[in-house]
Amino acid sequence: MSKRIIFMGTPDFSVPILENLIESPYEVVAVVTQPDRPKGRKRVLTPPPVKSCAEEHHIPVLQPEKVRVEYEDILSYEPDLIVTAAYGQILPKELLDSPPFGCINVHASLLPEYRGGAPIHHAIIDGKEETGITIMYMVEALDAGAMIEQRSIKIEESDHVGSLHDKLSDIGAQLLLETLPPLFEGELTPIEQNDEEATFASNIKREKEHIEWEKSQKEIYNQVRGLHPWPVAFTTYQGKSLKVWWAEKVNRSTDEVPGTIIEVEENGPLVATGDGKAIQITDLQVSGKKRMKAEDFLRGSSDYFAVGDKLG
Repeated sequence: MSKRIIFMGTPDFSVPILENLIESPYEVVAVVTQPDRPKGRKRVLTPPPVKSCAEEHHIPVLQPEKVRVEYEDILSYEPDLIVTAAYGQILPKELLDSPPFGCINVHASLLPEYRGGAPIHHAIIDGKEETGITIMYMVEALDAGAMIEQRSIKIEESDHVGSLHDKLSDIGAQLLLETLPPLFEGELTPIEQNDEEATFASNIKREKEHIEWEKSQKEIYNQVRGLHPWPVAFTTYQGKSLKVWWAEKVNRSTDEVPGTIIEVEENGPLVATGDGKAIQITDLQVSGKKRMKAEDFLRGSSDYFAVGDKLG
């Protein structure tokens, strides 16, 4: 007999996982996602990616503003299992306790490392060489439930949040389908997490996006790629915000104060870092303008950056 599954997810990360589930032998009886939110400069009301996917497959969609108090409609579907992936709200005990096979989560880290809402960003910013997917039972504490399956992946030097996000989403979709048959057959042996080894990956705040030029070349490079393509690192120049969409490590030594522009090459300005090295800003966005390759920007504004000026 096919099992009845409710899927709860919101952003692009969740979509491949939902699509794989829809194509599986199991029945996705409903999808729960965050309410539509205004987006862009015109504040257009926009559905979450998971909602659009569910509607394409004619699956009922529920969008409670606060699932902690608006869960009765979800229970009315009488699911055998609830699967979550980047849903964005804490589930109440009434939901966690209801399905006969429980509630499981597809989390983008090797738990107990990086519990929380931004594990991909923090793994790259911290310079980790490995991350992965953990499928775990959900409990009332944040990402603290027993682990069912884990799969690791190497973080390449060229990876950024966007590329790693897509890899982990695909791995999560595949690992979930491999996990469900033994889960429903009662053949799994979950492993409790060691709370003493837990680290946390809170959502990225504005101050985390600001480049501190006193840091080393490697730390700044990791910060830029750990915030690309969202929410994007920034610095200031001539009193205005300057978004740094991408930067490259360059083989240059300098004794200039960190943040000082030491040279302006065709591909972009070279900036001193805290360990006596330099980094080149190759993709940028000046306040009030669109994102550009630095070489294209400099072609029309060759005198914008001046050697000796300091970024803040």
